[in-house]
Parts: sequence; C-alpha cells; structure tokens
Amino acid sequence: MMNKSAAARGRRRGSPDTREEILAVARRRFLADGYGPVTMRSIAAEAGVDAALISYFFGSKKGLFGAVLGLIANPPEVLAGALPGDPAALPERVLRALLTAWDDPERGRPLVLMVRAAVQDPELARLVRDIVENELIGRIADHVGGPDVRNRTGVFGAQLAGVIFARYILGVEPVTSMPRDELIARLTPGLRAVLYGPPRRALPRPADTAARAARGRAG
Repeated sequence: MMNKSAAARGRRRGSPDTREEILAVARRRFLADGYGPVTMRSIAAEAGVDAALISYFFGSKKGLFGAVLGLIANPPEVLAGALPGDPAALPERVLRALLTAWDDPERGRPLVLMVRAAVQDPELARLVRDIVENELIGRIADHVGGPDVRNRTGVFGAQLAGVIFARYILGVEPVTSMPRDELIARLTPGLRAVLYGPPRRALPRPADTAARAARGRAG
C-alpha cells in the first residue's frame, strides 16, 4: 500500500518561494489565455503543486487573480458582498460597493493602476474584459434573472464602467469631487431603470377619473 510520503512525491509543500512561483505561473496563464479558460488545477500542474495548496494561499481563482494584479479590493469579491439583499436595492448596493472600494486611498490605487495599465496593454485589457463580462456582468445576470437579462446587465455594467472612468481615470468634474452619497442618489434611479425597466405608473382609479372630469367641467 502506498504511504503518504510516496503519494505526495513530486508535489512541493507551501513556502514563500512556492507562493511566488504560483503567482508567476498564474500571471503568465491569465495574460496568455484570459481568465475563463484558466483553472486552479491547470495552474497547479504547471507550478508542480497540489491544487489544494493554491486554495490555501489564495482561497479561490478570484483571490488568485486579485493577488496576481496586486489588488487589495478584488472587483469580483467586492461584487459578491453586494449581491445579497432586496433585489430592488441591488443597483444602489453594487454602486455603493464599487465607489467605496475605489474611493478608499489604499484599496483604490491598485484598481486605478490596473485600469490604466489595461488601456495600454491589449493582453491585460482582454483579461480585465473577461473578468468584467464573466465575474461581474455574468454574476449579476445569474442573480437577477428574467427575460433579456444579459442585455440589461450588460448596459448596467457599461454604465458602471462609465462612472469609474469619469470619476477615477479621466477626473471629469463635477463627478470626481461629488460626495459619494450624492452621486449614488443621482445615479441609482437610472441604473435601476436599466436593470429592471422603468417604474410602472399606477392606472387611475375610476373614481379619480370622474373627480378630475368633474373639476374640469366646473372650471
């Protein structure tokens, strides 16, 4: 019967050097293949470690991606915290979570650097686009559901991206200096309409219609 030491032969144990080697492999694979096709198992095989070790170091593929790009606020994880709750308030929760992360001096700086680098680097741009489409827009679509959901969430994501670019990358005023709560209050109705459709207007009751007609005749 094979003992544990024999079964584990060929797999390296965790160490700071091993962690850096995993990050190097992951960085190369993400940039070459995009986010979706890369698996924890394939990274582990190329790095010569057990997939459980990657989970130990980084928690998940999303965590590994955040570590690869040096992100303290990993966008998919920020979104995950905003999804639970009242569906009607989802647009506000998502917008508030994003703005809170990007406004933070420590967490926001790596995000700004990531976007600026993606603008200049086609491979990194493809990776970031893959993350946005699958881990952000895709997860919101799965959470919201309903007809035409991919188009609705796609436009929702595009609006969020526009806010990020205007406030943090281009520095467009007054969006850049506007207090977060005011910006959220102004943007949420439009985001809600994109995601769920415009609010339905209540049909007038017959009594109300008759009363308005009577007032019109009296005038």
